[in-house]
Amino acid sequence: MAAHAKTIEKLLADPAFQGEVRIAEPMSSHTTYRIGGPARWFVRADSLCALTSVLEACVRQRMNWAIVGRGSNLLVSDAGFDGVVMTLGRDFRSFRVDAEEPTRIMAGAGVLLSAVVQESFKRSLAGLEFAVGTPGNIGGALRMNAGSAQDYIGERVTSVTVYTPGADLRRLSAADVQWGYRQTSFAPDEVILECELALQEADPFFIRGKMEANLKRRRASQPLNMPSCGSVFRNPPDDSAARLIDQAGLKGLRIGGAEVSTKHANFIVNTGDATASDVRRLIDEVRQRVMDAYGTQLTTEVRFLGFK
Repeated sequence: MAAHAKTIEKLLADPAFQGEVRIAEPMSSHTTYRIGGPARWFVRADSLCALTSVLEACVRQRMNWAIVGRGSNLLVSDAGFDGVVMTLGRDFRSFRVDAEEPTRIMAGAGVLLSAVVQESFKRSLAGLEFAVGTPGNIGGALRMNAGSAQDYIGERVTSVTVYTPGADLRRLSAADVQWGYRQTSFAPDEVILECELALQEADPFFIRGKMEANLKRRRASQPLNMPSCGSVFRNPPDDSAARLIDQAGLKGLRIGGAEVSTKHANFIVNTGDATASDVRRLIDEVRQRVMDAYGTQLTTEVRFLGFK
């Protein structure tokens, strides 16, 4: 491991490296849970060259690595992550409207989903109203197929550009990807770089109305004023994870500083001093109690990083 670290450090210490490198960076600063121990290296890659050089080195040396976005669907271990955590910077944080087809938007994976939603509204383009108020960036939204059972981002995608260490860039059509409820067929080592979205022209008052209704519903039903990762569990087929958790009497259940939200049972919130261990134990406890009560195995949609 020492030899590996030296090689990585040499690469990241190069003054020509396009990005930023932080050592022993607390991941609590990079997750919406505000929880997480240090990453050995936290790297912002501002160019494709920077991204590929680091990832290729990680793979050659069998160094653990992970790509993270805004940390809105992420729980990082209290012990942190013994490897390289990368986030997409400058060259991946822009988007543009196609000059020839103004209903199409090209967006980098590092762009905030909310920025694309707002730009679409300004241009009277419909199709992303369901995502208003959704945290995170485009890359994370694509990987998790953000949305609801009725509307999801995969329906708006025409193509996605991905990079896999050891392989070339690939541009996938939407049909090349399996879009499921809160899941996709992207491989764990496929890094999403950008996508093309196809929207529709619509009356701006219609778009605004849908956005305001969706945002009002989110504010009324979700504990947006407390640190969380969003929904913890995927809804089982033809049922609701929140309903099962609520009916099992688990709202308000606490372990340490982690609590099953009293506002929305599928949210586990950080009441102020929660550790990752508290959250993980509470997730396991909720899953076990729902299984005991209803025979239903809940599947998590939160991503775990640094856990054994």
